Amino acid sequence: MLTTEPLFLHFPVDDLPVVLTTDASDIGIGGVLQQEVNGQLRNLYYHSQVITSCQRKYSTMEKEALAIYKCLDRMRSFVLGRNIIIITDHCPLCYIMQKSIKNNRVNRITHLIQEYNIDKVVHIRYQYNCLPDYLSRYSKEQFDDIFDIEYGLASKNHSILSSATSNNDTNNLTSDSLVSSTNPNVLAVMTLRPRKNRVHYTEEPITDGHDVNNHHDYIGVSDSRHKRKTKLTSKLSQNFFDITKLQIEQDRDPKIHKIIKNISTTSRQHSFLFDDNLLYKLLSCQNRSNRIIKLIYLPSSMINSLLKACHDDPLTGAHFSTDRMYYKIRSHFWWPRMKATIQRYVKSCSLCTQFSIDRVKRYSHLRSIPPPVGPFALIGIDFCGPLPRTPRENQYVLIIADYFTRHITAISFPNCTAETAARALFDDFFCKFGIPSVILSDRGTHFQNKLMENLQNLIGYNHIYSTSYHPQTNGIAERFNATFVTQISKLQNAQHNNWDEHLQAVVFAYNTGVHKSTKFSPYELLYGRPARLPIHIPPREFTFLKANDYFEQLKKTLRIFHQTSRENILLQQQANQAYYNKNRLDSQLKLEDKV
Repeated sequence: MLTTEPLFLHFPVDDLPVVLTTDASDIGIGGVLQQEVNGQLRNLYYHSQVITSCQRKYSTMEKEALAIYKCLDRMRSFVLGRNIIIITDHCPLCYIMQKSIKNNRVNRITHLIQEYNIDKVVHIRYQYNCLPDYLSRYSKEQFDDIFDIEYGLASKNHSILSSATSNNDTNNLTSDSLVSSTNPNVLAVMTLRPRKNRVHYTEEPITDGHDVNNHHDYIGVSDSRHKRKTKLTSKLSQNFFDITKLQIEQDRDPKIHKIIKNISTTSRQHSFLFDDNLLYKLLSCQNRSNRIIKLIYLPSSMINSLLKACHDDPLTGAHFSTDRMYYKIRSHFWWPRMKATIQRYVKSCSLCTQFSIDRVKRYSHLRSIPPPVGPFALIGIDFCGPLPRTPRENQYVLIIADYFTRHITAISFPNCTAETAARALFDDFFCKFGIPSVILSDRGTHFQNKLMENLQNLIGYNHIYSTSYHPQTNGIAERFNATFVTQISKLQNAQHNNWDEHLQAVVFAYNTGVHKSTKFSPYELLYGRPARLPIHIPPREFTFLKANDYFEQLKKTLRIFHQTSRENILLQQQANQAYYNKNRLDSQLKLEDKV
């Protein structure tokens, strides 16, 4: 069923009923939506979902009813307004639409599915309900590791789905004709998300003439071809921008070619520089000094790939704002009307349009908190969640935000207990960045408890708490929560349960982007230099300084960065206050006033 025709999913045809076949197991639910058109059975939608620990305690009837509800809810856009035939291997559910069932949970599900036009519920024997049964099982046995490889091939010794007919014609297959058998000549192909962050093998480089989206080119390959796996790649990041083609594309660009010709024929001073077979744009760095910097003149043919790398890629872009994207690009590249091009690209991003939110003005004036004296003098911590449970069982994210550099540390966890918070602070922050002077958090039980109090007394820092029911006290950590959820929503899969795979990439993209308040990136304020990114040209020469010289230079650089950053924070706070308080009434509270 998965390797023979029909291989592709179809859109439903109007005025014809659809058939939903479901099943439930102890660990998950599964369903397949099909439609018979001109005597041929078309596949419309597959759904597979792991159930929660609470749902695993349901009775068999409740699990089977839950499978029907979840599949209808997931396939809502396909089935709403159409006539539906439901096929299940649990006989008591055949009367779910005709009379009341002596089960409160099943009756509630019956009320929830009343909006659908369900013609009838048909029973099928469990041995013929193979495909939904297969989709409802999430095996944790040893052979499940084959699915960690993209387009993984099942073991020949493992039982798979195959056709019950001898001629392998699956166009006329129904749920009654599906059986489970062992066939060493057939390999079932399934792409699943790995439960762990692993490095994945891929085949040897594909030539430009191949379509990388054609999955069928990889089905049925011989064992000898699988031995030629020479490259390692991570599925967490795709570098759309190929810096090695820069010189070739510059030679092909007519505008760049014209500028190079003018430089070589005239002796007057230009705002461009042709050096080492590359054309650079010369600009004065007015914000920090009067020095001249040279930026690569990006040919028009490479602009779109750079914009993709700096916006769509989780590692370098992660769908952040126009300003962050502009500041990240302008430090290395230049082309005419660059900011306008970036603005148009971000505005045309469908994910940003869907998930980015507008903020509503609140009552009362804004009061700013003075910036700390330096990095990690004041940090804010906060739990974000619960989020959709991932295959790694993660549901919460602990956010640790530095109020001076705006540096973010984020760790995903299955829970948000006091022990989790204390261990994360010690392992992922204290042992890497040192002990902060002050920690600011809300008054949740995971932060305000005896364990955290003992940790505070043992290590030596002050732990202060935000005002009750006023999360704005811990504004930077709370604000990043909103940013994090929005950015993750643009990157996760359709099931919304692999957000933890993109967490560290999103945090890195945030830390390497220029912050609006400081005018520096958090990475730069912390380490005294900008981060190298996949879009940057590899260095062609190296300068080795003495350790003491580098130390003195780093101290001087950080001192200038921190002083400028503090001034920028104060200026930005004043600008924010003026903008926030404009046309807004201030609450004049007095003692004994009711609030």
